[in-house]
Amino acid sequence: MKASPNIVAVASLIGDPSRAAMLMNLLGGKALPASELARAARIKPQTASSHLSKLVNGGLLVQESYGRHRYYRLANAEAAEALETLNAIAPEKPIQSLRESYEAKALHFARTCYDHVAGELGVALTDKMLELGLVVEVGKDFQVTARGADRIEAFGIDLKEVKKTRRHFARRCLDWSERRHHMAGALGAAIANRMFELGWIARVPAGRALRVTDEGYAGLESELEIHLTQKRSNG
Repeated sequence: MKASPNIVAVASLIGDPSRAAMLMNLLGGKALPASELARAARIKPQTASSHLSKLVNGGLLVQESYGRHRYYRLANAEAAEALETLNAIAPEKPIQSLRESYEAKALHFARTCYDHVAGELGVALTDKMLELGLVVEVGKDFQVTARGADRIEAFGIDLKEVKKTRRHFARRCLDWSERRHHMAGALGAAIANRMFELGWIARVPAGRALRVTDEGYAGLESELEIHLTQKRSNG
């Protein structure tokens, strides 16, 4: 028989401002070095090492070593989902500079949420798949319809391979900026990977934001009739 979950232990780890800043910087799904996480949290490297050790021991992060360098990433999709949910219920911080305003706009438009697409783009994709009957909502998950399976396979995604993973297949993830759900899970990750492969989206350096390329705007409009609000010139 398992004991009750110790949410206080997890809450205390996330509740520290420096650790919270490092966790949010890892929410994009990439593994980052301790030095970069220290800069993001605006603390000294030695202090960052102590915080990172606590996050690893607490099961929120995993450490990867490449030669002399140590990289850190979120332990799993569940940790990312919990952080995204906290973002959705947390009050917004005031924007204090023009740079922060640009960064906030970019994150609201399109970003990575662990390994899937979030923001206006992620929600628009999910809404359109629901509208076209490619997926339906079933509890906390999405279920792919027969029509959806054909369309997704035609898009270049092998659903049999996607279903072999041990994680949730198509999870509903509450989007903190849109206040609606986007698609997470193995299928959400597969769709994001395919969009990267096609050159529809690209990462913005030093952050979670994504930009939609000209090919992406054209593909989204022709394949799914998705018309995004952000002007093509910004992509």
